Amino acid sequence: MDGDPAPRVTLLDGFALFPDDSDRRTVVGVLPPAVQRLVAHLCFCGRPARAAVAGRLWPDVPEQQAQGSLRSALWRLQKISPWLLDVSGGALALAADVRVDVRELGEWAHSVSAPGEDGADPGVPPAELRGELLPGWYDDWVLVERERLRQLRVHALERVAVRLAATGRHGEALQAAYAAIQEEPLRESAHRVLVGVHLAEGNVAEAVRTYESFRTVLLDELGVVPSQEMARLVRGIPRPRPAADRRSVTARPGVPTEVPGEGVGSRDRIRGGT
Repeated sequence: MDGDPAPRVTLLDGFALFPDDSDRRTVVGVLPPAVQRLVAHLCFCGRPARAAVAGRLWPDVPEQQAQGSLRSALWRLQKISPWLLDVSGGALALAADVRVDVRELGEWAHSVSAPGEDGADPGVPPAELRGELLPGWYDDWVLVERERLRQLRVHALERVAVRLAATGRHGEALQAAYAAIQEEPLRESAHRVLVGVHLAEGNVAEAVRTYESFRTVLLDELGVVPSQEMARLVRGIPRPRPAADRRSVTARPGVPTEVPGEGVGSRDRIRGGT
């Protein structure tokens, strides 16, 4: 029935399986690793054939053994969570009402590329959609999906930041830009977006400081400098003078700004004549 609590699988920041959204008690502790991998894999699939699932999850064993391992995993899962899967014929799928965080992340990214009729920007995704996919898992298919999701998220965050800045929502734009940088600290396009947001808000000094900081890190870490495209954003903007230079410019000729060996009070007396 509509409105009934839906089962939920989360893969970001670790695997978890919840019987429904209103019950935060996970059943992951009773699921063997092979069963967890089966469920996680199905979160990324439509309706794969059993043979394809067996080959993907147990690639290093003979086909017959892989099929046996799949049957064992399905039997265990059916005993613990019979509501989770839709098994028909030679195909497997999650039940239609199961919610999955990585699918919600994909929906958010799609909404960034194709905003709704109301034109509203989706903004930064909630914290639960910003974690790493299945940390500690090193299956080949997990590594591929982890990188795919990371790229999906960082590209979407950059687009969100640009669009929010264009509509004057600079605070939210900054949050999106920083979230993109957190995904990949050495990613130039994310830092370029951040510089652009600062400039859009009129914070020229912040823009220059962001550029110079990124340039220093990039030079130290990789031995390269930002691209000309990024450099053009701040080209022609005067750089702040060092503090010592500023003091020398503002000092009156013939009047020392600091007397060797004297403290702050002495300087005040020189300026104020007391």
